[in-house]
Amino acid sequence: MKKSLFIFLFGILATFTAAAQETVVKGSVTEGDSYEPIPDVTVTIEGTSVSTTTDTSGEFQFLQEVPLGEQVLQISKNGYVSKRYPIIVNEGKTLNITDMTLDKVVEETDLFTITLSDDELNDDTSNADNISGLLQSSQDVFQRTAAFEFSSSFFRVRGLDSENGSVLINGIEMNKMYNGRPQWSNWGGLNDVLRNQELTTGLKPSEYNFGGILGTNNLNVRASRYREGGRLTYSSSNRSYTNRLIASYATGQLEKGWSMAFAAGRRWGNEGYQDGTLYDANSFFASIEKTIGENHAINFTTMYAPTRRGKSSPNTQEVYDLKDIRYNEYWGWQDGEKRNSRIKEIEEPIFMLNHYWDITDKTKLNTNVGLQFGKIGNSRLDYNGTRLNDNGIAVGGGQNPSPAYYQKLPSFWVGQDAGPNYAQAYLWEQEFINDGQVDWNNMYLHNLDNVGGHSTYILYEDRNDDTQFTANSILTSEINENIILNAGVTYKNLKSENFAEVLDLLGGNGYLDIDSFETNPNTQQSDMNNPFRVVGVGDKFKYNYNLHADVISGYAQAQFKYKNIDFYLSGSITGTQYYREGLYQNGANPNNSFGKSDEVSFTGFGGKGGLTYKITGKHLLELNGGYVTKAPNLRNTFSNARVNNSIVPDITEEKIMSFDASYIFRSPSIQAKLTGYYTKIQDANEISFYYADGVVGFEDSSEFVNEILQGVDKRHLGAELGIEAQVLPTFKLKGAAAVGNFTYDNNPNLYLTSNENRVNFGESYLKDYKLASGPQTATSIGFEYRDPDYWWFGATVNYFTNTYVDVAPLTRTKNFYLDPEDSVFNAETGTFLTEIPFDDYDEGLARELLKQEEFDDYFTVNLIGGKSWKVDDYYIGFFASVNNLLDEVFKTGGFEQGRNANYRQLRDDASNGTKVFGSKYWYGRGATYFVNVYFRF
Repeated sequence: MKKSLFIFLFGILATFTAAAQETVVKGSVTEGDSYEPIPDVTVTIEGTSVSTTTDTSGEFQFLQEVPLGEQVLQISKNGYVSKRYPIIVNEGKTLNITDMTLDKVVEETDLFTITLSDDELNDDTSNADNISGLLQSSQDVFQRTAAFEFSSSFFRVRGLDSENGSVLINGIEMNKMYNGRPQWSNWGGLNDVLRNQELTTGLKPSEYNFGGILGTNNLNVRASRYREGGRLTYSSSNRSYTNRLIASYATGQLEKGWSMAFAAGRRWGNEGYQDGTLYDANSFFASIEKTIGENHAINFTTMYAPTRRGKSSPNTQEVYDLKDIRYNEYWGWQDGEKRNSRIKEIEEPIFMLNHYWDITDKTKLNTNVGLQFGKIGNSRLDYNGTRLNDNGIAVGGGQNPSPAYYQKLPSFWVGQDAGPNYAQAYLWEQEFINDGQVDWNNMYLHNLDNVGGHSTYILYEDRNDDTQFTANSILTSEINENIILNAGVTYKNLKSENFAEVLDLLGGNGYLDIDSFETNPNTQQSDMNNPFRVVGVGDKFKYNYNLHADVISGYAQAQFKYKNIDFYLSGSITGTQYYREGLYQNGANPNNSFGKSDEVSFTGFGGKGGLTYKITGKHLLELNGGYVTKAPNLRNTFSNARVNNSIVPDITEEKIMSFDASYIFRSPSIQAKLTGYYTKIQDANEISFYYADGVVGFEDSSEFVNEILQGVDKRHLGAELGIEAQVLPTFKLKGAAAVGNFTYDNNPNLYLTSNENRVNFGESYLKDYKLASGPQTATSIGFEYRDPDYWWFGATVNYFTNTYVDVAPLTRTKNFYLDPEDSVFNAETGTFLTEIPFDDYDEGLARELLKQEEFDDYFTVNLIGGKSWKVDDYYIGFFASVNNLLDEVFKTGGFEQGRNANYRQLRDDASNGTKVFGSKYWYGRGATYFVNVYFRF
């Protein structure tokens, strides 16, 4: 009896115990290439509402009740190829799935990186100066759309330049100290080894540095982060080059703690979409890592991507109408081949050594040193070569060889003061239509015929040879499961050598190195220490100086992560010191050009914070805010560094205040984010050079001037929306929109300098003019189909509007209405003694002349698709894209020429119908293609 009762009670207990056992489904997701954990992956039981996301360690566990039996587990994340895993859920059992991986959608990333680094080489105006390069690895729907769909229209996220974002390689910042922007072409053609990217956007915290207001992108090239295997890639395109080859191989982690990764590539073509734009580039990469014991590793990395690229010209609408949007004035025929006079050549190898120390399981210290040196050269023609006659006076000089020079176009002859000369206008029009390219043969013949053999025409390049050393240490410590501390200190030192160098005498025997526009023998000299110097190929001339910079910075940051709320606080301090070292004594600035300038110092501070509030698993709110002061970059610190030591008067740190707020919705089928933002930039400086007619305060009203725009304030206000809907397991809809209002927010001070004097024009009335930052409104809608048999196809329709020309600040000053004949300026006191306006000034007409041009709206249609195959342990892939399928013609940017500097000049030019000095524009490419094939093993 007792035995039976015992058995009965034991059975009851066992039953309750079994019932009490929990059914658990958990697991982890890693990246297919590096096996690094992937956070924020959506994990869903298909056909149910059961869903969760992975944490920062890539791990997940369902908190909801999971249906029993055979199920299909779907894992997905933006930027990765979604996968489905069959599973069996048994009651009371724990199912731990640890072998799930996601592969990045690399095709679009490849395509975008290629486009960005190539466009960057296209011209001197930084048309590729957008932040989209930071976004190619982003998983945010809007940011990826901005990178892949908007970038070809030179859209700038939030209207901001790329200097507001930070690009690092293995923790070392790569933004140039001269202009603050990353030089993407320094690692161009190395896509296969740059896939491991760690991105934070906006003000969000990064463990590597304080970051810019548009985020941080760290390219992780540690050899141990590459999985074993190799890849061969061939591409063809009509955008920037014709052919591209890349080979890469990684050993994975070998015995005795070694890991290695290598890559080499080549890109080449006779011309891209624009005429005469040759492309010749090679790329090399090596990364070697050695693990030392259990807690230390050392990694050495080198990159070298020498590149030569023919530039394309901005043109007036008159030129485009006579030719087409492919026209490029920089090239001409020589010996049956197209020769471009403006070549950009970059050779800047990168070397870095990284030490990784795991002090404890929770605390890590990363110490890095980096060295980058080399050259950037931009070639161009000079046509001012002279010789000394028997009286020691410089004589000679040539005509401007530009085929689109204003005196060679019909508008110049139609707008003659004596009346239209239609006969000459027709002759020049036909000459331009039938040829319109650089006449290399004529320049050679002219030089060969010169008395004394000195060249009138030469080809030279403006050189910038930087040597930059960087050292930093970055500490990361996980205090507990809720708190992470980051801190770092960085030192940078730059020596930037700047000079002009003769490349080709074009048949002559030498070039007399003087300024032929000056008449005084002293002020003519480029270097008074070597007067009337004759230079040859390889010699430096015109200008020669060094810029020096020392920067030391530090930051500290705390991140707090809890169940319903995450927040962070971060602060930084930066000390910056610049000086110029003149190597020539310039004749026009004899007392302010040779030797060391005064040192100028800046102290910058930064503070930011933000939070993410998780209302539920589907609904989140984000808030971020920050205030930063930073040193102006080198370019905008010295008013005219080529000829003197002058520092911009009263220069101070730039101030930036930025806020954004977002609502995020995420479910197994829909991901959406709506963001509003506000950014205010204050006390910025802008420096430019141009030839102006009608300037007051100079001995001659026509002058080549140096313009300094000081104390510029800008306002960036807008909203962003990104949404993606997984309508079917294989079919996705996606959309994005950006609506912005980017304007000047004050009337900054403007002054001009030339060799004679300096004139302060006071306020430039720029407030409420639009910034020339690409389309201020952009929208995109599209779809993507991914078949289970590993082929895919997508299409998008994009719409762009509110794009504006860059206005000329001088015409918005009092110089516009002052009569240069009657107004009197005192050069000694720097003030106007009399300010006499034009007696025929019409305010209504003036407003019309100064109205900012807005470009036409436009649509583009883009297609992309591909297929991949697995053959045994090998992978073969193919993808192709077509941009601007309908061959839409549209302007991406432009600027008002500063030549017509006053009311009468601008009025008379506009009255001719076609302006002689109209705005110059860039047009987007028409229909273009890109095809890519790869073999992975």
